Amino acid sequence: MSDHYDVIVIGSGAGGGTLTHALAPTGAKILLLERGGWLPREAENWSPAAVWAEGRYHNSGSWTDCTNSDSPNEFEPKQNYYVGGNTKFYGAILFRFRERDFEAIQHVDGVSPAWPISYADLEPWYTKAERLYRVHGQRGVDPDEPPATEDYPYPAISHEPRIAQLNDDLAAAGLHPFPLPNGILIDEDAPQFSACVRCATCDGFPCLVNGKADSQVICVEPALRYPNVTLRTGALVTRLETDPSGRTVNRVVVERDGAVETYSADVVVVAGGAINSAALLLASANDQHPDGLGNSSGVVGRHLMLHNNSSLIAFSKKPNPTKFQKTLGINDFYFGDGEWPYPLGAMQMLGKSDAVLVGFDVPDAADPADLARHSIDFWLTTEDLPLPGNRVTLGPDGGIQLSYTPTNLEAHQRLRERFMSLLDAMHCRPDVYENHSYAGGRLGIGGVAHQNGTIRFGTDPATSALDLDCKLHDVDNVYVADSSFFVSSTAVNPTLTIIANALRVAESIAQRLGRSTLGAQPAVPGLPVLTGAGT
Repeated sequence: MSDHYDVIVIGSGAGGGTLTHALAPTGAKILLLERGGWLPREAENWSPAAVWAEGRYHNSGSWTDCTNSDSPNEFEPKQNYYVGGNTKFYGAILFRFRERDFEAIQHVDGVSPAWPISYADLEPWYTKAERLYRVHGQRGVDPDEPPATEDYPYPAISHEPRIAQLNDDLAAAGLHPFPLPNGILIDEDAPQFSACVRCATCDGFPCLVNGKADSQVICVEPALRYPNVTLRTGALVTRLETDPSGRTVNRVVVERDGAVETYSADVVVVAGGAINSAALLLASANDQHPDGLGNSSGVVGRHLMLHNNSSLIAFSKKPNPTKFQKTLGINDFYFGDGEWPYPLGAMQMLGKSDAVLVGFDVPDAADPADLARHSIDFWLTTEDLPLPGNRVTLGPDGGIQLSYTPTNLEAHQRLRERFMSLLDAMHCRPDVYENHSYAGGRLGIGGVAHQNGTIRFGTDPATSALDLDCKLHDVDNVYVADSSFFVSSTAVNPTLTIIANALRVAESIAQRLGRSTLGAQPAVPGLPVLTGAGT
């Protein structure tokens, strides 16, 4: 099969799905290629046993940890291949990066480099991203939030009583807790019309009722209502081939249903996630690009960042009957604690553990159900640094290999100590369990949900693979629209920045094609109209 399009987009997650949605109303002929299929809607979507213990939806196979070259180990990454990508399972927390995150910042283990664009350059796209993904939040309460030209489009999601008490207790301890910016299709003023039913199985689960602002619901399905947009599922892109000059990709090679298909386009957008996108460029080496497509700089696959993330379960002295728990954040220690000269990071609530998860994480617990009734779950994030040696490579069989040495672990430990010091103020027991469904509290190399940095952008082709429009320096018609372009990881969730940049890149591509995404917002039929929108 061979067919020509204006734009081919590889990957349907936060980057590829969003970019496709933005370009759909321009009339450009678009092919969206997704290696996975549609995630089935079934009762098991909300089953902790099916999702976590049984790994029902895990379909990424195994990768190899080559950090220690003498003893490589296979592992199963927390990666999902479905229409909507990893957003099908994400917690829908949609932070803007802090304004200072775009500047060089000294950390305990080195310098987090400055970005080649400023926060002000991305701010209009953050605003559009928040509107598109229906973000609920409240300005003026996060102590490190950056300036914004508009209020959140929807009001903050309310705390349930135990979390409201936690908010008050943290404030009384001198901190500044705030409502998390959350992309959930919830309408608390008109619950009869709300897609979200405020269930206990949101964070880390697919949404059975399509109440989460994931890429499938928000972007892919609406885009497919345009006759110029085509989706092919089960389409694994194995290689990008160039013309003899090496400056233009003229064939996209796909394995689908046991056969090889080829497509071509004026513009090709790679958005398979930072690890798979880098792997695809490396696998596309040829005589003109011997080290991988667009890799004359040697940076493709390097500077992999994953964040230092820990999942911790505290236990309230009184029962915590909360269902939808992921509503509160703490950023007081983001840039430091006033006693140590380096940044520590962020804290936020996680989805609520039930007896199945507690039993999985605390196998020696006498009464997992009782622990679950008292559990309060937290997620701690510290920035990691873009080391050249932390990288994606390909094995002899073409399989993905990762080498990754953590950085800023002392800062992460100090953040954890700060968390432990708050247990009494939070009316929690002094003991904390590490969430072993996240590989022992602090995520190991398999925790790739926040992957970024492997195809960095910049102004110098000698030190970056992408230009400021996220087009490959070395190839005239290939763009990247996932988290690969990051030059630092910051310490907040990456998804809103992926979305905002995808909108920015979409406009650049539209202008290249003689069109524009501005003022041509796609309709979103089928989604509920939420009340209480901000001005």
